Amino acid sequence: MAAISLAIMGAGFLATMPFQDSLIGKLLMGGFEAGLVGGLADWFAVTALFRHPMGIPIPHTALLPKNRDKVTRALINMLENDWLTKESIMDKFKQIHILDKIFETVEKELRSESVKQSIQSFSLDVVKKIDVERFAPTIEQEIKGFLLSADTSDLLQKASSHVLSKEYEAAAFNYVLIETEKWASQDEAKMVLGKLGKQAIDTTEADGLLKFAIQSFSNMITEEKVGNILQSFILKRMKNLQQEDNRYRHMILEKIRKELGNINEREALMSEIQNWKNKMVEDMDLTGQIRGVLAKSKDRVIAFIEADSFVDDTVTPVVKRFIHEIKEDESKVAAIESWLHAKIAGLIERNHSKIGKLVRENLDKLDTETLIDMMENNIGKDLQWIRVNGAVCGFLIGIGLTIFKLVVL
Repeated sequence: MAAISLAIMGAGFLATMPFQDSLIGKLLMGGFEAGLVGGLADWFAVTALFRHPMGIPIPHTALLPKNRDKVTRALINMLENDWLTKESIMDKFKQIHILDKIFETVEKELRSESVKQSIQSFSLDVVKKIDVERFAPTIEQEIKGFLLSADTSDLLQKASSHVLSKEYEAAAFNYVLIETEKWASQDEAKMVLGKLGKQAIDTTEADGLLKFAIQSFSNMITEEKVGNILQSFILKRMKNLQQEDNRYRHMILEKIRKELGNINEREALMSEIQNWKNKMVEDMDLTGQIRGVLAKSKDRVIAFIEADSFVDDTVTPVVKRFIHEIKEDESKVAAIESWLHAKIAGLIERNHSKIGKLVRENLDKLDTETLIDMMENNIGKDLQWIRVNGAVCGFLIGIGLTIFKLVVL
C-alpha cells in the first residue's frame, strides 16, 4: 500500500501538469505534488532506519545497524530500570498465592497419564536400584546389636509376670502330668520302671538283718512285679496331682510361682542366661536369611508399583491428604507462603541483572542482517503506514497550501 500510494501521487502529479491552468487542475497538482514529496520523505525516513536508501551511504542513514550496541544497551536499560525492575517483579509476586498455584498444578497434573507414568517409572527405577546385598550386613548388625543390648532379666521378669497373670504355669503343669501319665500307662514304660526298680533293689547296700531282708525280697519279686507296682504308683500320683483340691498340687504350683516371681533375683542364673544369649546371638548368621527376605520384599514392591492402580490408589491419596492437611492449617500456609516469597525475593535480588545479560546474549547470537530482517517483519508493516499517511497527509496539505496561495496571491 505504501508503494501504491507513492505511485498514485507520482502518477497524479504527472497527469495534472497539463491542466495546471485550471482551478481544479492547479488544486490537484498541488495536492499530488505535496503527497509525492511527503511519501518520498517518509520512504527515505523509514528506509534510513534499517539500511542506506538505494544503497547510497548517505550520512545518518542505516541507523539501526550503525547503532546496534547503543540500541541493545537502551533496550536492556529500559527492561531492567523501567519495565522489569526488581521492585515491580517482587510486588507482582506478592500478589500471587504461590502455594495455591502449586497445589492446583499438582492436583491437575496427577490426573494426567504422562505424570502417572513418570511417577510409576521413577518409583520403579528407585526400587530396582536398591542393592539388597549392601543392606543385609548392616541390618544383621542392627538386629544383633539390639539383641545383645536387650536386658535378659527384664525380659524374663516380664515373661514370668505374663505367665503368672495368664496362669500358664498351671496349664504347663497339667501338660507335664498328662504326658507323664500317657507315658507311664504304656507297657514299655512298665518294663523300664521294673528294670530300674529291680536294679535299685539289687544294688542297695545294707548290713545285717536289713541286708538279709532286702535279698529275700529281691529273690521273691521280679522286674514285672516291680514295674506293675511303680506304674500303678505313678499313675495314681499323676491322677491325684491333676485334682484342683490336691494339696501337693497347690504346694508344687506355689513353689513354681515363687520361683517365677523372683527369677530376676537369681543373679547367677541371670548371668548364665545372659552369657548364653550373647553367645547364641554372636554365633548367629542372619545375612543369608536377611538377603532372602529383602529380595522377596523388593520383588513384592516392584509388582505393587507395576500395577496400573499404583498411582491412583497409593500416590494420589497420599498427596491429596498432604495438601488437604496443609490447607486446613492457616498458620502453616502463611509460613510456607512467607518462605516462598522470601526465597523468590532472594532469587530476584541475586539474578535480576541476568535479565539484561540474557537479552544481550540472545541479541548477540544474531547477525545484523538477521536482526534487521526480524525487526522489519515484526514492526516494518506498521512503519510502512507512515509512508501511506505521509502521502495522504501531504496530498491534503498540498491542496490546502494551493488554496492558501490562490487566496493570498
